[in-house]
Amino acid sequence: MSSDNRTDYNESEQNLSEQRRRRVEQFKLNINEDDVNDNFDDNSADERSEINSYSGQDVKEKMARNSKQVLKKKKRAEKKECKNKNKRNRRTFRVIWIVSVVIVGAMLGAFVVTGLNDLLAINRTDDSAIQIKISKGDTVDDIADTLVTYGVIDESLYFKLFANITKAADEFSQGTYDVRKNMDYEAIISSLTSSAGRETVSVTITEGQNVLEIAATLEENGVISDTDEFLGLCDSDNFDEDFSFLAAIDNADERYYKLEGYLYPDTYQFYLDDAESAVYHMLNNYESKLYEDQTVSGYDDEVTIDEMVENSGYSLDEIMTVASIIQAEAADTEDMYYISSIIYNRLNASEDMGVSNLSLDSTKYYPYRSADDLPDGVSKDYTSNYDTYSSSGLPAGAICNPGMEAITAALNPYDTGYYYFCHDGNGTAYYASTIYEQNANLESIESNE
Repeated sequence: MSSDNRTDYNESEQNLSEQRRRRVEQFKLNINEDDVNDNFDDNSADERSEINSYSGQDVKEKMARNSKQVLKKKKRAEKKECKNKNKRNRRTFRVIWIVSVVIVGAMLGAFVVTGLNDLLAINRTDDSAIQIKISKGDTVDDIADTLVTYGVIDESLYFKLFANITKAADEFSQGTYDVRKNMDYEAIISSLTSSAGRETVSVTITEGQNVLEIAATLEENGVISDTDEFLGLCDSDNFDEDFSFLAAIDNADERYYKLEGYLYPDTYQFYLDDAESAVYHMLNNYESKLYEDQTVSGYDDEVTIDEMVENSGYSLDEIMTVASIIQAEAADTEDMYYISSIIYNRLNASEDMGVSNLSLDSTKYYPYRSADDLPDGVSKDYTSNYDTYSSSGLPAGAICNPGMEAITAALNPYDTGYYYFCHDGNGTAYYASTIYEQNANLESIESNE
């Protein structure tokens, strides 16, 4: 820089500084001291007033108000959030519900279609017949499972529902039934509850068979599968409500088998494996034979068996006991009437005649036929409670099941003076009025053999 320029620069700086000095001197602060004092006093007073009025209670109230406001804001926020959450949950639930309805509806529809097809036997073309066995105590569940096992139905649950709705579940009874694989539910149930669809077997119960022998015959022909069950029925009160002649028996506890004497001998069509039905069948037949206009021969005026029992002086049960002894002892029909006479003569004999006991061989081992028929475990010294050698009067009950001829003979005995009888090996009968005549007859038979 030249000297001239430096001189000019210095002069300029001096001029600027001079100008600033003059401006500072000329500056004046125009403030009204009264206004300042007044304002100061007012503000001080207000501040002092405010400070003086701001007590501890005010602080608490203010804090409480602030807390309430904060809580309200928080609750409003939580409520809003909960509302939003509920909306989201409702949307989610609605979606799940719709999906569930669709799934359940599809499953239900499939079940209904499948069940209806099974119920109506649609697409089942196999018409082969099979045998379905229903055992005692089988439930509708057991029957449905059996039908599925043999391919008669496909849906056991649907069959059980149908059986319960139609009230057929309580109508099934034990037995063996023929059904076809193309049957619908209605036809299946009809076959399983109708006698028309049950397999039967022809069995002849012969006159004079006792309960044990009848049980063996029924088991041999498949009518019963459990002998103990049949024997239990024959010694029960299960049939008393249906048959008054059984209800009238008052010494059941003294008998081996309560129904002995009332299982009427005849040829029957029995259901297979149905003990209870077999017993009912025989009892019904007995009742029919005795009470449906059955008359007794040998009288000028025809009278019914029921009337004859009333006029006999004995109960029906006692007549049946006499008839059973006649059936067991007699060699033929004619012999029945003589033996009937001898039984009543001995029952009504005076004590001095020495024939107060019937002394009949047929009663000695009952319910077994003879000593040879005693089962294993029974002593050979066995003596029946029905033994008429050791007890007087009639035994407690019948010893076998008599036919109509023996019953008629018990109601219509010959009028004789005989008290004894015996038979030879050919079945020829010998009668006697005294023990001496009886012994002579026995000697004659022995010498001829």
